[in-house]
Amino acid sequence: MERAKNYLDGMWSVGTGQPGICINPANGEHAAQYSEASLDDALTAIGAARQAFDHGAWSRSPRLREAVLLEFAANLQARAPEIERWLVTLNGKLTREARGEIATAVSELRFYAGLARNLWGRVAEIDNGCYSQLSREPAGVAGIIVPWNAPVILLIRSLAPALAAGCTVVIKAAHQTALVNQLTLECLTSIAGLPAGVVCSFTESGAAIGRAISQSPHIDVISFTGSSATGKRIAADASGTLKRLSLELGGKAPAIVLPDAPLASTLSGLVAGALPMAGQQCTAIARVLVHESRFEETAAALAERLNSLVIGPGHEPNSQLGPLIDHANRDRLARLAAEASQHGKVWLQGGVPTGPLSQGAFVSPTLVEVFDLSSKYIQEELFGPVLVIERYRDQADAIALANATRYGLAASVWTSDRAAGQAMARELKSGTVWMNTHNKLFPEVETGGFRESGYGRLHGVEGLNDFLSTKHVYWESQPIGVER
Repeated sequence: MERAKNYLDGMWSVGTGQPGICINPANGEHAAQYSEASLDDALTAIGAARQAFDHGAWSRSPRLREAVLLEFAANLQARAPEIERWLVTLNGKLTREARGEIATAVSELRFYAGLARNLWGRVAEIDNGCYSQLSREPAGVAGIIVPWNAPVILLIRSLAPALAAGCTVVIKAAHQTALVNQLTLECLTSIAGLPAGVVCSFTESGAAIGRAISQSPHIDVISFTGSSATGKRIAADASGTLKRLSLELGGKAPAIVLPDAPLASTLSGLVAGALPMAGQQCTAIARVLVHESRFEETAAALAERLNSLVIGPGHEPNSQLGPLIDHANRDRLARLAAEASQHGKVWLQGGVPTGPLSQGAFVSPTLVEVFDLSSKYIQEELFGPVLVIERYRDQADAIALANATRYGLAASVWTSDRAAGQAMARELKSGTVWMNTHNKLFPEVETGGFRESGYGRLHGVEGLNDFLSTKHVYWESQPIGVER
């Protein structure tokens, strides 16, 4: 069985920890191993990254950084079929989802390669002969904590800007997809021009070493994607050193369907927006808000669409809904599906399929109409194929309902009236609002959350900001001792 290694100070190694098992969520079988890192491994990684930043030339070599990122992109594209197969095997996502994820990561690397040589500062003449120089410098050593649900792009969207800015990096990879992390990073670590220590990576199944990264005085920036609860713990751990944080956290994305939205195309968009990675995406549609005049029609049609989805392993071409990441999450979502009738009207009852699929982590979709805004089905991120549908009276009511959680990561509005959609987007407390589509994310365009969905921005030019610091240097043109 192939075993993922840790990358410490320029070498791949199994480290000092014990091996763990990676499961294929489509059938529950052992698929690979990972090398559990120890605290000593983590300290080695942090020390190497600190040394490379403080004493190496990486932070002052923008042309080298551009070249490395471009070669990284080329290598990742060349190895895409191999990484795609392991992504489907260990994560469970559909082949087309895995292929799209890797292609997006390649694009992201190329985008930040272009920015690596364009980190401009500015100079201002404050008064006659008095000058202020403002330069953009790398923030230092960045710690990147990567989740399992999109391990390639969620790594690259933090790693690429960190490297472009001139930071060195310590990565904590998710144990479920550790081999995907290694294969992706091999596309970088095989580059001859990459100095040792610039990138280090290890795998941990728990949280103790992750906390050590958050608390370490030798780490200057933390970039984390994951749940709001974990993000709060990271923020608390990081407070002792006041390090910079970039946190993209949980979501409870509402989709507001206005009465004029065409039903057929809207239903297709809602299903696609709700169930990427079987609903295991923080920006996925979790709540569908429908005007009362079209509620019954829309709810029945949406239930029919969800019920018609073909459930199966990600590698099978006909599959439209893959498994969850593991049996524990399958059982959690199955319980939520079974208890849905206690919280509202169930339009579609989901559960664990029978037959061969019962061996995997599959759960069929649930659609439940919920009336109580305090219900956990509305207030908590469920992270799976349990979808809530709600009715509203008018646009003001729709906005109030959509904003009635502490999350603010993403939302969408479905309408034939662009002006109405723009007006609603202005009122939604979400970092991203799509119109007549959902989950459109691009390397060039910043994304991030409001409220408990986090802070900082990923992608785009602003994605560099969390990894850069501004330094002010002042001088006067007159020599010292000469009166002005």
